[in-house]
Amino acid sequence: MTPGGEFVSAAPRSMWPLRIGVGAALVAAIAGVLAIAAVFLWIASILVPIALVAAVIAYVAFRLQGWRANASGRPLQTRPWER
Repeated sequence: MTPGGEFVSAAPRSMWPLRIGVGAALVAAIAGVLAIAAVFLWIASILVPIALVAAVIAYVAFRLQGWRANASGRPLQTRPWER
């Protein structure tokens, strides 16, 4: 308080702790997003061979059905709705 009875304005506070905290939170959020993306890519890379094996099995099953149909003398129906 001044001798005239007025209040003195508060000294300006330093903003650097707030800036460091916001920067740290931003870095932590980006690191979390990158970690989650890495986990999803890892899971996808595990599922790719499984999908390839399933595709090969489906192709072999389709070819086997065609071979059985030709061996029995009837053609393979590629368009069953056109009888």
